[in-house]
Amino acid sequence: MAIVFEKTKGLTDKETHYCPGCTHGIIHRLVAEVLEELDVLGNAIGVAPVGCSVLAYDYFNVDMHEASHGRAPAVATGIKRAMPNNVVFTYQGDGDLASIGTAEIVHVAHRGEKITTIFVNNAIYGMTGGQMAPTTLIGQKATTCQDGRSKAHSGMPLRVSEMLATIDGAAFVERVSVHNPVEIRKAKKAIKKAFECQIKGEGFSIVEVLSTCPTNWGIAPTESLKWLEANMIPYYPLGNFRTPEEA
Repeated sequence: MAIVFEKTKGLTDKETHYCPGCTHGIIHRLVAEVLEELDVLGNAIGVAPVGCSVLAYDYFNVDMHEASHGRAPAVATGIKRAMPNNVVFTYQGDGDLASIGTAEIVHVAHRGEKITTIFVNNAIYGMTGGQMAPTTLIGQKATTCQDGRSKAHSGMPLRVSEMLATIDGAAFVERVSVHNPVEIRKAKKAIKKAFECQIKGEGFSIVEVLSTCPTNWGIAPTESLKWLEANMIPYYPLGNFRTPEEA
């Protein structure tokens, strides 16, 4: 009997720790499948951050390095410069990348470092207990804004992709989602293009992936997919913001 589908070799057999309904698992699989298809599993080095994906080194079947909170791009820069022939990527959440790590991601893009970042945006701090993140939407409730985020108090949510797309060193910037099969397929294409950008030496590449957090959003997994589509996509529109041709 012909094999129709099998688990990618880019993932280990370790069971993940993510909450039910969390889409980190889908994103992990897409990254792993792309690395396998590009035949770079033996040449890839991932950098895990602090946050929900802090244990990513247990799940990706590649060499991994742990980084301090927000510092994954800086660590990845050192690895890539020391070993320029390796494929180096960071896998970061919005609390890690868009808050404590804002300076790192901006300057990595500014320098055009030839690394790839997978940026998971679920509009809240996940691992640490559901605090408001830079990406939390106006009116969205969190443990540190129980009446909902206020523009007057906290400003508008940070649109990371739009910001980085203005930087000359960023060669590829795209925002995708994984809330349904159609968007999952589009997400994989974007992730593959981002890694191809690095392999070709075209500069910094980042894919922002809109993701769910049913636990900290306080809703059921199925409802979280609908909430993402109804609330996150209008403020964080999907699409490509920069390609190597424009960089």
